[in-house]
Amino acid sequence: LYSLANLILIPISTQKDKIIILKNKSLSSSSTQTMCSRNSSSITSFFIVSLLAVLVNPTISSRAFTKEHPRVSVASNCESWRLASETNNAGSWNVVPSRCVNSVKNYINGGQFENDYNIVARYAIAYAKRINLGRDGKDAWVFDIDETLLSNLDYYKVHGYGSEPYDNAKFNEWAVQGKASSFDGSLRLYKALKKLGFTIILLTGRDENQRSITEKNLRNAGYFGWNRLILRGKNDQGKTAIQYKSEQRSKVVKEGYKIHGNTGDQWSDLQGFAVATRSFKVPNPMYYIA
Repeated sequence: LYSLANLILIPISTQKDKIIILKNKSLSSSSTQTMCSRNSSSITSFFIVSLLAVLVNPTISSRAFTKEHPRVSVASNCESWRLASETNNAGSWNVVPSRCVNSVKNYINGGQFENDYNIVARYAIAYAKRINLGRDGKDAWVFDIDETLLSNLDYYKVHGYGSEPYDNAKFNEWAVQGKASSFDGSLRLYKALKKLGFTIILLTGRDENQRSITEKNLRNAGYFGWNRLILRGKNDQGKTAIQYKSEQRSKVVKEGYKIHGNTGDQWSDLQGFAVATRSFKVPNPMYYIA
């Protein structure tokens, strides 16, 4: 507003000076009134043009915004970034911004990540309890694996909490060790769904050649009794996660299953076609998969 005032007030003062000079030259009253009217119209036009210039010109408007709104902290900005990424408002992104690495680290290690996951699991269990299951074994719940059932936090802790570009070879070296642990919330949700009678279907982006180690890792982490484990085959290579997982869910639906719920850490686990009646997104601020 201050900048706008500077743009407007200076020309107005100039116009007033013109009117005073005209009066001192003893112009007639009617002439003076006419001239004032014209200048008043000119002032109004100038005001409108100046206002439009401020609104349209991003440089001017951003300077005005900066003066009126104090700069927020880096920590606050990173919290906002994490919210935008978790809600899919940030769209596709490759790595955690370098300035936000400490924020992500504190979020994961400080207890808030675990609490957020537990809240999602609690809502999922509450929803599952309201479903009347049939007796045909066709009431299904789909789970992603990495960062949903199995935690790879030990891997990402030594790779910058998602600030390093994804390296498929390095991650596979970690995955084949079979050391990933479960999340407390995911294990509790999984066991609750099994007890309620849901058919559990595991749908992962891992390749078929990792089936044996993935099954062993899942059992060691406390999971058991799933109906099937779907991994990427040769015909699935090169497909986006949304396309691949949608196609696999579609096959399940064609077999007569009703997918009541789906849990994953990526929006690509949940979106597309043949989607669940209700989906539950668990937190993951470390990477994005389209």
